[in-house]
Amino acid sequence: MKIVKSEKKLCLLCMEEHEVETVEVTDDEIFKGEEVQFTAKYEYCSATEDLMETEEMIKANSLAMKDAYREKLGLLTSDEIMGVRRGYDISQKDFSEVLGWGRATITRYENHQVQDRAHDDVLRKISSDPKWFLEKLHDAKEKGRISDKALAKSLHEANEQYKKKKNHYLIDSIYASYADYEDATAQGNTDLNLKKVVEMINYLSEKVNSLHKVKLMKMLWYADVVHFKRKEKSISGMVYNALPMGVVPEGYEQIVLLDGIQFETVQYGENIGYKFKPAPGLEITELTEDEIQTLNHVISEVGSLNTDEIILKMHEEEAYKHTASNSPISYSFAKDLSID
Repeated sequence: MKIVKSEKKLCLLCMEEHEVETVEVTDDEIFKGEEVQFTAKYEYCSATEDLMETEEMIKANSLAMKDAYREKLGLLTSDEIMGVRRGYDISQKDFSEVLGWGRATITRYENHQVQDRAHDDVLRKISSDPKWFLEKLHDAKEKGRISDKALAKSLHEANEQYKKKKNHYLIDSIYASYADYEDATAQGNTDLNLKKVVEMINYLSEKVNSLHKVKLMKMLWYADVVHFKRKEKSISGMVYNALPMGVVPEGYEQIVLLDGIQFETVQYGENIGYKFKPAPGLEITELTEDEIQTLNHVISEVGSLNTDEIILKMHEEEAYKHTASNSPISYSFAKDLSID
């Protein structure tokens, strides 16, 4: 028994005025067939040596017992549910409405009722996936289940959380696009390594002047294929597709948006280009010495070419000429590459 505080007042156990202690004790109860242990608070009378619960303590102890049950079964506790909701700056009623549950559902879950597994899964997904919650908010707005004011508050917080997890979504999207490639030769006998991709782009950006997107895509391909030619494995594990302008990595639109990759937009007449630059403070820790040597060799061979020149060179490669448009280029063509 741990004493939390002591207060002189009328003791309802002995009906005398004296120092009444608030204490914490470890209780055991059976709830829904499960034995649970939790910390409960009581008032303690030293005269009668008895414990008593106030109305407030009854509610708090009941919630503590149910939270212990939740923890035992791997469900979110009442505080964790509250944390999910407050993270999106939304009221209990509005949160319930957005999820299409009864208006008082979240209030009950935060105060006295244990959620079922299905609702727990939804709450966990919302906690980890702000993009999904954004969709739920827009759906609730269309169905008139949330006011404009409440929507604006929650949208702001959901968007802020989404921005923080943007890189996670990008990585998931890129890996999903690679799930269809079961042939190891399509990736140069190497699993996709996005950390190396980020370092490759930064290294090339630092060593090559005016590195724009089209040229970058070609230099990445040359680096991977040259390394495959030398070591029988690529550097990055990226798949490259043959497009009219030459080769591009699978998922390149998401790859260039990854954390650690920087570029500035440049206006060229009516078109906008992307000029890549090294990210400040980024250190090369993933690339090996052999891989850096390969990158340096590719830079010496094609780094000085302009965009049109590298496109022309790319189009003359046997790998490109013998690959159908919009199809993956096999690393087996490495033996025919114009660069050693």
